[in-house]
Amino acid sequence: MRGIMTEEEIKSENNGAEAAAENPSAQPAGDAAATPEAGPAMSQNPNMKWYIIHTYSGFERKVKESIESRVRAYPELEHRIGRVLIPTESVTEVRGGKKYTSERMFYPGYVLVEMDMDDNVWHVVKGTPRVTGFVGTGQQPTPLSTDEVNQIVYRVADSKEKPKLKVKFEKNEKVRITEGPFASFTGDIDEVNEDRETLKVMVTIFGRSTPVELGFGQVEKVIT
Repeated sequence: MRGIMTEEEIKSENNGAEAAAENPSAQPAGDAAATPEAGPAMSQNPNMKWYIIHTYSGFERKVKESIESRVRAYPELEHRIGRVLIPTESVTEVRGGKKYTSERMFYPGYVLVEMDMDDNVWHVVKGTPRVTGFVGTGQQPTPLSTDEVNQIVYRVADSKEKPKLKVKFEKNEKVRITEGPFASFTGDIDEVNEDRETLKVMVTIFGRSTPVELGFGQVEKVIT
């Protein structure tokens, strides 16, 4: 088992990990773990806990890649460092009547790492390029509680099943219905429920103003 890495080893490993992260083509061909979204396999180590590390904003993916590259380079770390997660959610935008889905980080500047913490693991992760430190007190990182892990992981999984719409609606805005039996009708927004992502739209049907409940994805704003 490799002991605590020396400062020289950390610096040398930093250079190698940073170069690998910035040049993915240098990874071995056919290595599934070399792809940005693929992390180390789920560990069977019962001592694994989730920790949060703080990174330079905009470098979350490079940090993730660097840590995963480091684990591949040092097999003894495979049972001490598990999954690396960037909390993201799927967001759908409606542009020109078409829906476009993209990924958005909901905790920019933070990365979750599953670890069996000891001095060696602390130095390996803390010494990763563009990592500024752990969330916790001093050199005593605080692991996430089970509830906190479930909330974050569930949110990530749920957002992939049901992407959020990246659009803001306001009362009295005019919208055009794009789906359902009232498609092509226009109306004015009477109520907005952001939690349920629904609108109550007042539509004129047979000469009468009638409320219709619609999802955010069933309407588009009318540009006047």
